[in-house]
This record gives sequence, structure tokens and C-alpha cells, in this order.
Amino acid sequence: MLRQQVLVEISQVVRFDAYVWLLTDPETSVGSAPLAGVPAPLLPLLPRLIGLKYLSEVNRWTTLASPLATLHETTSGELSRSRLWRELLGSHGIVDIASCVFRDRFGCWGFLDLWRTGAGTHFTESEAAYLTSVVEVLTTALRRCQANTFVVRPMRKTSRPGPVVLLLSPVLTVLGQTPQAHEYLRALVPPVDGRAPIPASAYNVAAQLLALEADVDRNPPSARVHLSDGLWVSLQAARIGDAERSTERNIAVTIEEASPTERVSLFGRAFGLSPREIELLSHLMTGTDTKELARRMFLSEHTVQDHLKSIFSKTATRNRRSLLARALGT
Repeated sequence: MLRQQVLVEISQVVRFDAYVWLLTDPETSVGSAPLAGVPAPLLPLLPRLIGLKYLSEVNRWTTLASPLATLHETTSGELSRSRLWRELLGSHGIVDIASCVFRDRFGCWGFLDLWRTGAGTHFTESEAAYLTSVVEVLTTALRRCQANTFVVRPMRKTSRPGPVVLLLSPVLTVLGQTPQAHEYLRALVPPVDGRAPIPASAYNVAAQLLALEADVDRNPPSARVHLSDGLWVSLQAARIGDAERSTERNIAVTIEEASPTERVSLFGRAFGLSPREIELLSHLMTGTDTKELARRMFLSEHTVQDHLKSIFSKTATRNRRSLLARALGT
């Protein structure tokens, strides 16, 4: 796996004692596929850890002005300015966090937090410079990895039921789930040693809902994530119950197969298509011919053909049929 290999390489230059690396939905920037190595005492506190990460404004991946920032540098040594550190990580010996965001003009593809423990051992300028130097190439690599998941899906004997629902408390404790949730969660974050799957992806979209309600971030509480064999699913979080007691209501997280429109939008970003090319691809989904495409997009037929050639080149497809098969997974 790319992220695991990269962490090994980074560790040769920059020492870190724990890490959290999430892939994100490029449009909403919400975490969807986590890879983490955190101290054992924090594992039972995972819902709280994720919730505080989304509610902390200091060095939040959605607002970083540069690809990398360290908590010690941003706060001038006053780490308590970070809610995540103040309410949780400070008591677990974390003395600095290097935060990287992997963003390009097509969207946000992930974020990485490297944690360091030990008094007086914050990240140095040279270490921060090294991390900054690898962000751009890693961003491209992460986007290409997402593009590679768009394959023609194998025939299935039965369709997956949906939507699957998880019920979380206001503090993100799992209260219940529909019977099929176990299968989805196991595929999203494969458990180890036969343990029950951890609903980390569900925690992330629910935590984004908390951030939206607290006016920390304006992105919707939803994320698309690749499950397996070209299957993409969409997760969304919403409150249920009495509207007058909003912050005390439980949270429902739904997981269902991504719609064709959701797939095409993500497909276009992953392959680096222009907005105009994504628009054309959306029209192709309806079986529109070149003449009608030109009319709808106020273009000449020649220009439409030029756009198609560009799309075929970027997506390594040869015709409309193979393009749609890959974009839609059919």
C-alpha cells in the first residue's frame, strides 16, 4: 500500500511516534479511508479523538495556507490553543504534530498528522522542509491511486442491500446498526486478529456534522470511499429526533452505493478532467450523440470531438463505451 511505503520512507528522515493518515473525499475534504498507528491507550477513545480533530481549528487540513504546518510553530509553543491537544493529546505525552494536507486544483485527497512525544523534541525546520518537499508528488500519487480504483466491476450474483445505517450517540458512540453494516465496515477498514470492524469512516462523517454545527467548517457531512473491486459507496451523516434539542440528538450515518452522478464527479477529479470535460462526461451518461452534445454545451461538433479525445487520453480509454464502463463501473 502506498501510504505504508511512504511512512517507512519518511521515518528514515523524520522521527515520529504515531500517525494518522486519511484519504478524503476531494469535494468535501471529509476523511473516508483511515490508516493510523496511535498509542494503545487512545484506541478506546477513537470516537473522541476523531470528533476533536474535526472540531479543532488550529492547523485544520481544510484551512492550512501551506501544505504543511507544525503545532509548535503555529501556536508559538502554546499548544493548548489546539482543542485536540488541550482536551486529549496533551495528556498522552504528545509534544508536537506535523500536519500535511494533500491538495491540488482537483480537490483534497488526504491529510496526514505525524505525532511526536518527548519533552523538547518538536519538529525542526529542516524536518518540516523535507515534509513540504514531498507533499506535491504524494498528492499526485494519491489522486492516481484513486483513479486506479475505477475499473469495470465484476458481475455480482446479488446486489448489495442498502442503505446501511449506523446509529451514533451525540459523542459518536455506536448505539446500533442494520444487519448489513458489519460487511461494509469490514471492507472499509479491515480489522485485525478477528476483532470487530471499527466504524472509523462513519465516525469521520459524523464528526464533520459536529464541525458543521459548530461553524468550524462549512463542508457537508458526506464522503465517498472505494470499498472493493471498483465499488464506491457514499456515507452521509444527519441528526435524528427532536429538532429543538439538536446537539443532544443521535446521529444516523447511512452507507449506500454511490450514484452514477457521484461516481462521474469523482472520476473526473481523479483523472484530472477539466470542468468542461466533466460536464461533457455527464451528458454522455444519457446516451447523447455528438450533435446533441454540441447543442447542449453551446459548442461546435469539432470542439466536442476535441474534448472527447482529451478525455480518452487522460483516462486511458479508446471510445465512449469503454469510458462510460470505467466511469460507471458497469
